Amino acid sequence: MNKVIIIGCGGVGTVCAYKCAQNPDVFNEIVIASRTKAKCDAVAKAIGAPNITTDQVDADDVDQLVALLNRHKPNLVINLALPYQDLTIMEACLQCGVNYLDTANYEPRDEAHFEYSWQWAYRERFEKAGLTAILGCGFDPGVSGVYTARAAKHHFKEIHYLDIVDCNAGNHGKAFATNFNPEINIREITQKGRYYQDGEWVQTGALEIHKPLTYPEIGPRESYLMYHEELESLVINYPTIKRARFWMTFGQEYLTHLRVIQDIGMARIDPIMYNGVEIVPLQFLKAVLPNPQDLGANYTGQTSIGCRISGIGKDGKPLTYYIYNNCDHHAAFEETGMQAVSYTTGVPAMTGAMMFLKGLWVKPGVHNVEEFDPDPFLEQVAISGLPWHEQFNIDLEL
Repeated sequence: MNKVIIIGCGGVGTVCAYKCAQNPDVFNEIVIASRTKAKCDAVAKAIGAPNITTDQVDADDVDQLVALLNRHKPNLVINLALPYQDLTIMEACLQCGVNYLDTANYEPRDEAHFEYSWQWAYRERFEKAGLTAILGCGFDPGVSGVYTARAAKHHFKEIHYLDIVDCNAGNHGKAFATNFNPEINIREITQKGRYYQDGEWVQTGALEIHKPLTYPEIGPRESYLMYHEELESLVINYPTIKRARFWMTFGQEYLTHLRVIQDIGMARIDPIMYNGVEIVPLQFLKAVLPNPQDLGANYTGQTSIGCRISGIGKDGKPLTYYIYNNCDHHAAFEETGMQAVSYTTGVPAMTGAMMFLKGLWVKPGVHNVEEFDPDPFLEQVAISGLPWHEQFNIDLEL
């Protein structure tokens, strides 16, 4: 019997639970757990599958996590909680002999900085325990790494230039809202940019470098260079890469609001005293902004995420290659009650879990997704709602 625990019941956790429930032959038992059990109960009721149960856990507390895992004895934990909680969940998995999968790398609460070093430090312990830990199995990071692995396996002798491009051309009708956890989203966007060039990391100002890129079925959108964690593992696993960058689109209204939020101090992550109570301004802002889980009902338009790659093809000739997915916000909402940003992360999380449970992605230690065979994953992720497309020898605009 295959049993998984999904920790986290936000938009991504909801989509992942829906998708696991659609595959009862693989996910025989599903437990949804979060700090607020009532949220888990509501999701379980909406899905209506007989093999879903719920529980409560504070994912900051290793002892509570250990008790949760010992109660349910799952084969795999799907960590869809906050990035701050990755290490406590990994620690609990080690103590209980449970395999692990997540969608975003660890970052400390007191610094808007993320890298894989904290989680890679667990490699030897997971390997000695005979446990598999799969890191970054959302879309970006996640599918973007698997797309790169496909390119290397089937099309390229050497990958020289990699650009991951992420466009959200949707409209939710709000003056300002983030598409996933506002605290994590704003911390990510307001930090300095960084890209890889000729063996070194080059730092830029936040959203300093930008240019229009043309996205399939969408058209041109201004795209901004920022740092994203999958670049860190991809340049190690594909050492022929000369340059690796990540680009994301933002509308002008969004950027104006973001600038004001920073200028007035609401993006601060250090505690302040207010009426004798210690608060973190960004956490307070999160409480008053629209909940990303509530955006789906009126969301229209598409996301478009993919990899634009150039280098030397298998035939020894120069090759350009674009592999991407477009996802419709309204269609995602009709199926799961969540918008496309949650959908494009939740579906790959389920798919990676399925790869593990089927024995296709099993490798003791701590591994990023590009270290596994891309073919069965991409076959399944397309079936599960994220079909992908390839274009060859085109102008990559980069």
